[in-house]
Amino acid sequence: MIHIQNMSNVILYEYPFNERIRTYLRLEHLFLRLSELMSRDSALDHHFAITTIFEVMDVGARADLKSDVLKDLDRQKQVLNSYRGNPAISENVLEQIISKLEQCFSSLNAQSGKAGQTLTDNDWLMGIRSRVGIPGGTCEFDLPAYFAWQHLDAGSRQVDLQRWASTLTPLAESIHLLLKLLRDSGAPQKVIAIGGQLQQNLPQGRTFQLLRLAVNGTSRFIPEISGNRLMVSIRLMRHESDDRLHPCNEDGSFELTLCA
Repeated sequence: MIHIQNMSNVILYEYPFNERIRTYLRLEHLFLRLSELMSRDSALDHHFAITTIFEVMDVGARADLKSDVLKDLDRQKQVLNSYRGNPAISENVLEQIISKLEQCFSSLNAQSGKAGQTLTDNDWLMGIRSRVGIPGGTCEFDLPAYFAWQHLDAGSRQVDLQRWASTLTPLAESIHLLLKLLRDSGAPQKVIAIGGQLQQNLPQGRTFQLLRLAVNGTSRFIPEISGNRLMVSIRLMRHESDDRLHPCNEDGSFELTLCA
């Protein structure tokens, strides 16, 4: 899976090297979408906000997810604690990050069960969840109570959405912090894919978890990325008028960041 962020004229692609980071990126994508949809006023946007909550619950259903996040939070705290007393490190910034890690750990650890577990006791929401996978399954004749909810004023719907989404906040804040620290661990470098292809051996002695690739959007390059703990391979493609991806045979430059 390649996670994509668009920054002005630069498109940033992210490629996870393991399943844990892949799950984190998927959850981050869903949390960003949920926040955007909840801020809008239309009933249709709020419908998709609810379905996004269900998607978060589906991704968060992994039994070891909460344990993995707690372990990562604690691991990051131990790493940062080792920097105490380092004159090259700002003590104030260090304390702020460690404090945030502790807050995220405590909030997430205090929650029982999996992501959104408390929402499964809400029969009204679970009735919607059971129908959203059916094409047209949330019509007014199937779910009249939900149809009525969609006709409430936007403010009332947003209050409900905030209440339901708040059960996911500890996980969302933890994922956001862990990914920020991971992204900040890498240093970007300019590289050139000769003839549209690049193969690069990864430095030994470090376990990289995330690759970030920033490409100029006007170049229309689309990277096909594959990799493992030993090497990474990138092939530049273009989406042509036949709606197919075709290999680029020209040299292409982009910015590559490896994050451990």
